[in-house]
This record gives sequence, structure tokens and C-alpha cells, in this order.
Amino acid sequence: MHVFIAPFALLLERYAGYPPQLIQSIGHPVMWFGKLIDYLETAIDKRERTPKERRDAGILSLIILLLVTLAVALLVQHLTRQVPQGWILEFILATPFLAQKELGRAVRAVADALGVSLDAGRKEVSQIVGRDPNALDEAGVARAAIETLAESTSDGVVAPWFWLVLFGLPGIALYKAINTADSMIGHMNERYRDYGWAAAKLDDLVNWVPARLTAVLITAACFFVPHASPGKAWATARRDARKHASPNSGWPEAGFAGALGFQLGGPRSYDGDMVDLPAFGDGKRVLVGSDILRALQLYQAVLGVLFAVSVVVAVLSWMAWW
Repeated sequence: MHVFIAPFALLLERYAGYPPQLIQSIGHPVMWFGKLIDYLETAIDKRERTPKERRDAGILSLIILLLVTLAVALLVQHLTRQVPQGWILEFILATPFLAQKELGRAVRAVADALGVSLDAGRKEVSQIVGRDPNALDEAGVARAAIETLAESTSDGVVAPWFWLVLFGLPGIALYKAINTADSMIGHMNERYRDYGWAAAKLDDLVNWVPARLTAVLITAACFFVPHASPGKAWATARRDARKHASPNSGWPEAGFAGALGFQLGGPRSYDGDMVDLPAFGDGKRVLVGSDILRALQLYQAVLGVLFAVSVVVAVLSWMAWW
């Protein structure tokens, strides 16, 4: 069943997204995860503890988050399968854990804003990145948007799909809970270095295969995008991905860079501190708004290839089952 609902979930979320009316009325699953993560941090994490005690507290918080998520997801899945055509409800309920439409919208908004002014571009990109927007010139804004697009293609689209195919609604919900925890507490600063250790490590683990799969999908998508190079996409991903501090983030970022002939990465500012990060790719570095649109074209092609792969996997599974 998991394999069969995945293509429908991809298709529905890509074109319908998550209705704003639902966000206003009941919120979004990521918001629910965030509230639970905040509550657990307040209830369990104590600053006066030793580093080991804080690490243990973070492990306990993560276990509670995952157990609650699993229990709710299993209950919802059970209930959907008690009604006629419940698989339709199941794939509808899986769509909030994907981010195809919103990711594309948010990145396109940066390109549109840059067409108005640099300040508008900085304001828009600040919605999707954590770096200092005022430290960015036009090229920096464009690079930030494309880097976010590349990285989020993996952890916002491909990884949730991957875990949906393997384990259905519980799989995709657990993945999103882990990914949300990592984004909130999986940081290497004084506050979260110990408490967020488990969340960061588990996020690395669950994204290991999807990140590399994303690089493969980017390479395949190049065949459908004018002037994109599949050879350079794969070669750059294999060469440069290891430069990234994360074991996973470099794969989609280097893949996008090689495919489009860009150079991504490099120094950036966070909270006033300049961080010297490695560069991915050896192409054009001075990017502009139109380069974001090229990246979005590749992104749409990746979504098309992923959907095709999902359909093929479903058909092959159906043939094997019969």
C-alpha cells in the first residue's frame, strides 16, 4: 500500500500544496512538532547539567517525540484503513509532509523580489535562510536561494517520499519529526551542542540514502533541461559533496552547481560571524535573479523524474505482488 499511495501524494501536493486556510485554522504538522519539541526542551533540558546529562536529556526528548509521532501516525493509518477507499485519505494525509509546491513558491518569490530591488530580495530570502540578509549582495541572495532550493529538494521532497514508500504514513511522519527536531535543536552552538546531538545524528542517518538519491535524480533531470549537464552534475556531486560539513547536504548542492555551471557555497555570515564554507562546483559565481529561475527549471524537472520513478516503483511492486 505504501508504494501505491506515494505517486498520488506527490501529484496532489505538487499542484495543490497545503491549504493556507488549514494553517490558519489548525496549523501544520511541522508546527505541531515544533510545539512539542519546545515543550520537551523546557520540561527536560536543564542548563546546569553536565554535557553528558544534557545529551541524555536530548536523547530522551527525541524518543518521546518519535513515540508520540509513531503512535498518532499508526492510529490515523489504522482508522483510514477501516473505511471504504481509505487509501485516498491516506495519501491526502501524507501530503503535508512534502514541500514541493511551497519550496518552489518561496524560491521563486526571491527571484521576483530581486527583480524589484536588492532590499526586496534580501527581505524575501530571509524567509528561507538563516544567514544575515543584509550582508548579501545580489549574487549572495541568488546563491542563498539556489543553495536552499538544492538542499531542500533532498530533505523537503525526496527524503519524505523515500520514507513514505518504505513505511507509509508512519514513515513519512517520523522522518518529518526527526528533520524538524534537527532544524530546531540540532545546532553546534553552546545551547544545543549536547542537547541536540541525538537529533542531528539521527537526521544525518535518515537522510544518508535520500541525499545521494537526490544527486542521481538531479543528474537524470538534466536531460530535460536545456544547457544543463548530467555529466557535470554527477561528477561535481561525487567530487565536492565530501567537502560539506554535513555528510548529506553537499550531494544536492554540488549536484545543482555542476548541472547548471554555477559555484555555490563559500563564505557566509551568521549572526554577524563570518563562516568560511567550502565551494561546490567551479562555474559561475556572480549569480543573478535569472539564475534562480534556471535552478527552478531544474527543480521542476527533478520533481517530474521523481514522480516517474514513483510510478515505476508502484507498477513493478504491483506486478510482483500479482
